[in-house]
Amino acid sequence: MSTEQQPTTPTFLELGLASPILKAVQEAGYETPSPIQAQSIPPLLAGRDLLGQAQTGTGKTAAFALPLLGRIDPKTKMPQMLVLAPTRELAIQVAEAIQSYARHMKGLHVLPIYGGQSMGIQLRQLERHPQVIVGTPGRVLDHIRRGTLKLGELKVLVLDEADEMLRMGFIDDVETILKETPDTRQVALFSATMPSAIHRVATRYLKDPVEIKIKSLTSTVDTINQRYWQVTGMHKLDALTRILEVETFDAMIIFVRTKNSTTELAEKLEARGYSCSPLNGDMNQAAREKAIERVKKGKLDILVATDVAARGLDIERMSHVVNYDIPYDTESYVHRIGRTGRAGRKGEAILFVAPREKRMLFAIEKATRQSITLMQLPSTEDVADKRVMEFKQQLSETIESQDLSFFEQVISSYQQEHDSDPTEVAAALAYLVQKSRPLKPVKHVQERPAREDRPSRDRDDRPRNNDRSERSPRRTGQSSDNRAEQGMDSYRVEVGKSDGVEAKNLVGAIANEAGIDSKDIGRITILDDHSVIDLPEGMPKDLFQQLGKVWVNNKQLNISPAKGDFEHASRDRKPRRTGKPRMRPRDSAKRPSRG
Repeated sequence: MSTEQQPTTPTFLELGLASPILKAVQEAGYETPSPIQAQSIPPLLAGRDLLGQAQTGTGKTAAFALPLLGRIDPKTKMPQMLVLAPTRELAIQVAEAIQSYARHMKGLHVLPIYGGQSMGIQLRQLERHPQVIVGTPGRVLDHIRRGTLKLGELKVLVLDEADEMLRMGFIDDVETILKETPDTRQVALFSATMPSAIHRVATRYLKDPVEIKIKSLTSTVDTINQRYWQVTGMHKLDALTRILEVETFDAMIIFVRTKNSTTELAEKLEARGYSCSPLNGDMNQAAREKAIERVKKGKLDILVATDVAARGLDIERMSHVVNYDIPYDTESYVHRIGRTGRAGRKGEAILFVAPREKRMLFAIEKATRQSITLMQLPSTEDVADKRVMEFKQQLSETIESQDLSFFEQVISSYQQEHDSDPTEVAAALAYLVQKSRPLKPVKHVQERPAREDRPSRDRDDRPRNNDRSERSPRRTGQSSDNRAEQGMDSYRVEVGKSDGVEAKNLVGAIANEAGIDSKDIGRITILDDHSVIDLPEGMPKDLFQQLGKVWVNNKQLNISPAKGDFEHASRDRKPRRTGKPRMRPRDSAKRPSRG
């Protein structure tokens, strides 16, 4: 039997839910059910098996929890409802949602069980005789085999995200669990897609099911503003930092492809001052749950996650999704951006697209039936404007909320002693406050175009050997020109060949700490016991104090203006020493002076 979408949607009050459930729904402020809820609740209330196909983020949890909780008897201290979910995060999320819907059902207990959590903890919780179990297939089957989970009184079985359980290799465990349940149980199966293996399970274990299909993929992204940035010569991390500076977001999830990338990117963002945490399968469960809880409570703003680790996350304050690495398929993209814009809320999705990934961009637009807008990367002026605006806002809030009488006396005393202009005093204080995060960021040179956008040159356009003066200086090694590049100043850092340093180590450290685009760092000359690097002129002095404390290859940079270092570089072609760096002052009798 197949059910078509109805032109009019009934209210929750009209669906005939049990009064304790309806009370919880009304307290939550829900008024109109989503399409999957409106079509699923009536047949489930009638005791029918159900086969539902709908994308993530459409409200499937409420679609089965609201009607099926009405079948649970809190006085019976046995599992009566079992929900199988593919991941720990989704299991926890579903359990929390069911608990909130059942908060007016006295004596009803909901228990999530999943791998990665202590078996002892779960055994003690099972002794409380929960009526609703939400778990991953592997751990549920483990408890069944141990005899610690008995399903003889089970009334309802729900398979949530069935296609994901198939993809993760759980389908055999699911079938084994189905065989352990009474023939009289009601079954509801939900899946974003309907591969043949899932359809075979439905045919074998569901009895004359009502089939519901929510066809529109765009139902999950209608409330999401989708944009993409064309990856160009600028490093992705620098681009992401600019976006974070300018975008107004509550909480954000950034998707990458690998577990290692979650940790690396989270550490780099933490170093730049953002409250950030990775979320991946290698983290222990306690750490993952803690990170998610911190985001929900507003103590953490950014999660860097893989697809599987973020599956099923529903965090109300999640306003932005950034696809730092483009997904491998269109379905993953829909699942990713489904972490925002849920339950009618507005959301923002930003996709990083390299030139070679344009084909996937077109595929995503076709699958979602929506065009994705090209976004312009915020300029340094945009970043400066945003910082100044935030600074002014902080001033206004401080003036309105704080008792400033003592500080007014201090400033008034200073004015009288020095006969200074109040505006000048305020400007000096503003300078001191903004030193760690300058209101006027370093102005970067113009961003390079992507390789495919650069003008091509014929062989005859290449500079000849005698045109060296017109060629760009080399990134590393020696240079025939001892002067800094135009618009650059030369600086010395106290790490060199003997420390095993490479140009990329210096570029990465300085770009991260100074907020400079890596491409704006000029010539790097690596010598035996130190290196010389060209940086944009006019950088604040306090920034160099910060850079001087940065560690690279187990040594501090101790950055200082370069004096005559390139002359030594051209004179001493061969490295003078290898091995560990000297830990004592140079012997002036044996080494030439550094001037």
